Amino acid sequence: MTTERCAGRARDLAMTGPARPTDRASVRRGNLGLVLRLLRDSGPRTRARIATETGLPKPTITSLVGELIERGLVRERPVERDGSIGRPGCAVEIDGSGIRGIGVEINVDYVSLIALDLRGEVTAERRLVLDVLGSTHETVLDATAQLIRQTLDALHQQGIRAVGVTLAAPGVIDLPGGVVRHAPNIGWRDIPAIDALRGRLGPSAPPLRLENDAKLGAIAEYLRASADGIHDLIYVTGETGVGGGIISGGQLLRGAAGFAGEIGHMPLDPTGHRCACGRRGCWETMVGLAALYRLAAEPDDAVHDLTVDLEQRLAGLLGRADAGDPRMLSALDQVADGLGLGLALLIDVLNPRAVVLGGYFAHLGGYLIDRVRSVVDERVMAPEAGGCQVVLSTLGFTAAARGAAHLALDAVYQDPGGSTGA
Repeated sequence: MTTERCAGRARDLAMTGPARPTDRASVRRGNLGLVLRLLRDSGPRTRARIATETGLPKPTITSLVGELIERGLVRERPVERDGSIGRPGCAVEIDGSGIRGIGVEINVDYVSLIALDLRGEVTAERRLVLDVLGSTHETVLDATAQLIRQTLDALHQQGIRAVGVTLAAPGVIDLPGGVVRHAPNIGWRDIPAIDALRGRLGPSAPPLRLENDAKLGAIAEYLRASADGIHDLIYVTGETGVGGGIISGGQLLRGAAGFAGEIGHMPLDPTGHRCACGRRGCWETMVGLAALYRLAAEPDDAVHDLTVDLEQRLAGLLGRADAGDPRMLSALDQVADGLGLGLALLIDVLNPRAVVLGGYFAHLGGYLIDRVRSVVDERVMAPEAGGCQVVLSTLGFTAAARGAAHLALDAVYQDPGGSTGA
């Protein structure tokens, strides 16, 4: 099995897991998904090559590709062959231009949405500035439903169908129930988010599901890192809270009760500031956005105004750093020291190939990354940080919504027949 195909299988395990065919019809559905995932992960292929790489007979591949073309999920294009004689062959490639996966993230001060086509390209992006912590959950879900509805209506006008919507939320998530069990940074406890959205969107809404935001960010980052052969990584996102998603051996690590990744509440400074969870000295009180604001600005400073777009506030802080503001530079150094301390502990325990810093850590990464790497190198027990590289995300604040949209699309890759409704 090639590295590319191993990466593809790992992606499926990181999301919903492999199909389990049990009869002739489900075997065919499984084979449709097998072909589609191969094209996603390894690129365009001739029918003959698909047959070789899947081990399926050529007549079966011809039939499967024909059905995928009929469903609008793949297309064929001529393959140019320099100096060859005769009719050029055709390569099969992902199409899926008529479907979308939608990812929505609820965070402390915004609600954002991203729509992806089957090839993983962003086709729509919206963000609403909203003081989520200062609003009721009904108000937040009303705004979220409106954002989804506007997107669905726009897609419908283009003749495009959404195959699913995944909601990304912080905190402890009850996946089967679609309930946000405990998200202290937005003040939610036992909120049936999916039922509430389904009631607001009505019976014609696409399938809805809920997942933790940091885990979805890890999926989005892994889909990029796996192309470079990285299958063990930690995604650390810097928001008001600090969340983590862990990929181990190409699989999303959930833990026995699904709580794996709540790294922001590691008690690193027992005498430190009180956390939203009620304890003192959690890691996020040292390196979260609230900590940065507290270190960099007075309480009445505009950076604390949640009605101003987050990226606009961060741009203001970045401008202060660029101007050499001593308080801002000191704040960044303190955050970098605290960030390196926590990362070193995670690296010692999990030994990942990469740690990806997202959220505001990436936004201000030019002032953080060298000092963070230095602290990590000093504190990790293994030489050269155990082979781990600390890198900045290129997805910024979109990682969770992107991962959510990928997860919505995964239903198509697992069951192309059942999910497309054709």
